[in-house]
Amino acid sequence: MTETKTTFCRICENQCGLLVTVDNNRITHVEPDKDHVASKGFACIKGLSIEKMRTTPDRITTPLKKTDRGFEAISWQQAFDEIGAKIRQLRKDHGDESVGAYFGNPISFSPLMPIFWTAFTQGLNTHKAYNTGSLDCNNKFLVSQHLYGSPMSLTFPDIDRLECLIMIGANPAISKMSFINLPDPVRRLQEVEARGGKVFNVNPRRTETAKAVGEQVFIRPDTDVFMLLGFLNEILGRNAVDEERISQFMSGFEALKPLCADWTPERQAEVTGISADQLRRLVDSYLNANGAALYASTGINQGSNGTLAFWLLEAINAVTGNLDRTGGSLMGLGIFDYGRATKDADKEVFHSRIGNTRSFLGALPAALMADEILEPGEDQVRAMFVLSGNPLLTATNSDKLGRALDKLELLVSIDIVRNETAEYADYILPGTHFTERPDIPFSFVSLSGLSPNPWYHYTDSLLDPPGECRDELWIIRQLAKACDAPLFGSKLLQTVVNTGEALGQLPLVGKRLTPMSERLLGLISRMGKQGGLRTLRRHPHGKALPRIEGSSYLGKRVLTDDGKVHLAPDVFIELAAQRLEGSFAKALQENNTFRLITKRERFSHNSWTHNDIAFVKGKRQTNYLYLHSEDAEMLGCKDGDMIEVSTDSGAVTLPAAISDDMMPGTVALPHGWGHQQASGLSVASKTLGVNANILAADGPSAIEPLSGMAQFNGFCVSLKVAGAL
Repeated sequence: MTETKTTFCRICENQCGLLVTVDNNRITHVEPDKDHVASKGFACIKGLSIEKMRTTPDRITTPLKKTDRGFEAISWQQAFDEIGAKIRQLRKDHGDESVGAYFGNPISFSPLMPIFWTAFTQGLNTHKAYNTGSLDCNNKFLVSQHLYGSPMSLTFPDIDRLECLIMIGANPAISKMSFINLPDPVRRLQEVEARGGKVFNVNPRRTETAKAVGEQVFIRPDTDVFMLLGFLNEILGRNAVDEERISQFMSGFEALKPLCADWTPERQAEVTGISADQLRRLVDSYLNANGAALYASTGINQGSNGTLAFWLLEAINAVTGNLDRTGGSLMGLGIFDYGRATKDADKEVFHSRIGNTRSFLGALPAALMADEILEPGEDQVRAMFVLSGNPLLTATNSDKLGRALDKLELLVSIDIVRNETAEYADYILPGTHFTERPDIPFSFVSLSGLSPNPWYHYTDSLLDPPGECRDELWIIRQLAKACDAPLFGSKLLQTVVNTGEALGQLPLVGKRLTPMSERLLGLISRMGKQGGLRTLRRHPHGKALPRIEGSSYLGKRVLTDDGKVHLAPDVFIELAAQRLEGSFAKALQENNTFRLITKRERFSHNSWTHNDIAFVKGKRQTNYLYLHSEDAEMLGCKDGDMIEVSTDSGAVTLPAAISDDMMPGTVALPHGWGHQQASGLSVASKTLGVNANILAADGPSAIEPLSGMAQFNGFCVSLKVAGAL
């Protein structure tokens, strides 16, 4: 029977509403939901292609075990018995820390999954937990923790009411916007200009966004921190601060002043490429606006000083009176105070045996995974669980990580396809596509409230999973039992869960029991005063929540011990003293070298989408190295020539794409490619693209202090023409 159902996409933070036609457990049509309370008829090409991803011929539909003959289908019971026996043996012989776990990006948009994965790792009693936060956004959580008192007290620009937006390292037209729910972002940004406001794109590349809206401001990669120091210096020099707000709601302002005293617009220009006059014009536009915000995305996060840069950005918004201001930068608030609920999320601190590196938010930097596996000694990682992730393509120094994965005694991948990481797995357990499980919006939307137009939505699963694919919550619960790893380390909780599952197997009782995932989603919704699932089902297009207004945060919801925003935390002042002058000297020294940035493309999403032939046909079968015509001429390179790009970590060779959208001295390399060894991906394995992360360094010396983040943007590369394509 054909039926049209409403749901929302879970590929990115936009979570766009979709109308999905289902017939005989297959999706026959997908279109944007014009009545969705947030997206209002917007959806991208990837969201509209969900059935191709879900029903790819390469979909794994039964548990697989690697044998001498390759991967062979086995039963769930055999998989759990054998995995459990091996984990128990390793924990007995080598200790709990011999087991590690990695949580990937695709499934993080389903709020229950991080909770249960944390429950599983705590049951294993291991500190060897890794996730994508140290690859793209931990700096923001860290700054929020120290300035506002909680890592999940997160701000967002009030796009629909501000008059000036300065975006650094962002490209909403392709990547949408991180840490803000903003469907149809280009239209929303164009509306800023339509009402007389200004939009600036600070980026080493003239992005697709800059071509559609706003003014392009070229900046040398990985120099954002100096531009922001110059910006703050100019603001303080003009005394353009809100002294009353600072005095009443903030602390540390006097300690902030000397930090930027020497960083004049002229000095920052020496490395950023933004002239002193151009920077002052940016400051003019920001200060003259009736509501303004500085905003940064992964381009700034993934630099060598992402924490310092984001701290300065938040401090500028605060001291100018734009924090907690309608039309400025607002503090998110979801269906309950998630910031307060996560205030102590980083309370338990532990250290890696590799470089004595500190954990953050219960996880170690992903850039240490390879060393944790390869370095002999006590607590050496010998087994890994990977949930919906592909660290071989998304983490640093991919060649080294491949050697490490090959050395593991046990690797278990939970996924829907056999990706590059899963090629190394001993067992692959088939999970679900997001259309096959019930959900509420991503935690940034529903819990943190990072949206100019807050909303909430519950969606039932649309289809049954194919074959023996099972809900990841069920898989995690079975692994917990098999590995003697009670959820959250609580035997009582595990007993309750086991009892519930046993009741669910009874013929009469089981049919009446609501599945656990639905019960938990209903509980979260009721805790947030949104009603139970029966109530939420009466809002098939989502329900609008009250808009967040200015003057709703300062003096009311700040979670620091003194209730004030801490503008100059000691740890950041010390970090600035340790790094700024050295980073500036290095930037000066490297002014005439090539620096690399990564980029996203319309038909790509990290490493997910290259197994759809429509996304990789024709010229899209590979990624390209984008460089300016002046640089190409200097190298003696023509469009399409093969270029070798190298660093101390590795080298890749790919075709050149000459583009004057690039800032001279900057090259851009799209990430997420390099599928040639993924025999489980029949389309992607035939593409020609290269893995950009072969070039990125790993290990304790390569990560940013405090946040543990790896550097993917702004490092130096050597270029050499390798020949014609």
